[in-house]
Amino acid sequence: MTVSSTTSSLIDINQGVSVNGRIGSLVTRLAKTPQEIRQAQHVRYQVFCEEMSAQKTLVSRLTQRETDSHDQHCDHLLVCEGNMKLGQSVVGTQRFLVRDSTQVNRPFYSQSEFDLETLVANWPGKTFMELGRSCILAEFRNKRTMELMWHGTWSYAWQMGVDVMVGCASFPTTEVDSIIPSLKFLSANSLANEEWQTKPIVNEQIALRDFDGSDIDLKKAFRTIPPLIKGYLRLGARVADTAVVDDVFGTIDILIVLPVSEINPRYVAYYGEDATRHCA
Repeated sequence: MTVSSTTSSLIDINQGVSVNGRIGSLVTRLAKTPQEIRQAQHVRYQVFCEEMSAQKTLVSRLTQRETDSHDQHCDHLLVCEGNMKLGQSVVGTQRFLVRDSTQVNRPFYSQSEFDLETLVANWPGKTFMELGRSCILAEFRNKRTMELMWHGTWSYAWQMGVDVMVGCASFPTTEVDSIIPSLKFLSANSLANEEWQTKPIVNEQIALRDFDGSDIDLKKAFRTIPPLIKGYLRLGARVADTAVVDDVFGTIDILIVLPVSEINPRYVAYYGEDATRHCA
């Protein structure tokens, strides 16, 4: 039996974009080689398959990597610990797919759950960036690492002329009852305007509007939301009004929508309009 590398070739790797950031011993940059992408896939395996409940295939068990066919079409952001001379370990990763309504040959991963193609078609002339496979190893899952990952994300988006960021973010459960405070918070505070809504295309759907948030302490409810989703919300992101259950990953997924024009000005000022605050 032959185990595929799943990333035997790279499509326009990095597309001429350079991401460069540092906080302490952590650095962020784009993967430059198939080997570095494999390291990112190993981090994904540790988080999604071992820590969480994503289904393991025979290939993923053998390779200790979480992969899919979209990897070859994406740029991969790395957050690494260490230095280039002594060696770096990948501790966090996120992948980017940039396209507009004309580039249907580069499908969105999230299209398997939400109708992104219709959303993009409704905004001709705008460039969308899908954020996917965002994860950080547990021991590095803190404010500093999140800050550096957002530095890399904003730097990449700025250089690529992105108008809208989209992507799925997950609650690590399939049990709705366990995340009711979070769903109430999202329903009360974070639903996208109608022009940014799009519908799921899977059967197991959760209507956020069914969760009335008028009876909760919003500050306490916000604390129940996973760090990655909280980070997006602080930036100014909104969510689609229907969530879905992902049985393959063992999660409840929401669709994040963040027009660049709606990013909280405080964060743009903090990182710099050209994302230079944490440049190494």
